[in-house]
Amino acid sequence: MQQDQAKPDTGSKLNSTPAAAEETLPDMIAQLVPPPEPPAVSMWPATPAAKSVGALLLLMLLFFVWRRIQTYRANAYRRAALAELQQAADDPARIAEILRRTALVAYPRTQVAALTGDDWLGFLNQHYPGNAFTGEVGRTLLQSPYRKAAPTQSGALAQVARDWIRQHKVERPSFRQFRWPRKNAEAPP
Repeated sequence: MQQDQAKPDTGSKLNSTPAAAEETLPDMIAQLVPPPEPPAVSMWPATPAAKSVGALLLLMLLFFVWRRIQTYRANAYRRAALAELQQAADDPARIAEILRRTALVAYPRTQVAALTGDDWLGFLNQHYPGNAFTGEVGRTLLQSPYRKAAPTQSGALAQVARDWIRQHKVERPSFRQFRWPRKNAEAPP
């Protein structure tokens, strides 16, 4: 009898396990754990090539903004001249003075200051798309400091001056002007 008690009863265990092992599909589904959510996809570039393209685009944007600021600052004299021209209304003497001062700001003094008469009109036409300062408008501009002009001529002169201030072409310095001076082989005595 002792031997019977020491021996496990395998038959009774088998009979109890099938009932316990017999689980239904809903019970098994209830035991499932949902999978973990994947990490969020980063919008920051991950590869070195994408980072370098992004850096290049950023540099190009900064350069574009810098150039726009430089252009805005460089055209401050145009805005000031247009404001003065608005105040001058149709006074041809003031229009002639504003045109001269605008040209002195935009171009070298040695190139502009000594110009008079037809040379002055030629200079204005040379740096403007068209020949607006020929004919009656040119004569009005040249004679305006000395004579009173007709209102129709002054209105046309004011319009041409406004267009010249807005559209004249300024020669940009070339890169050759920014070189270091060369050392001469011969020193001056």
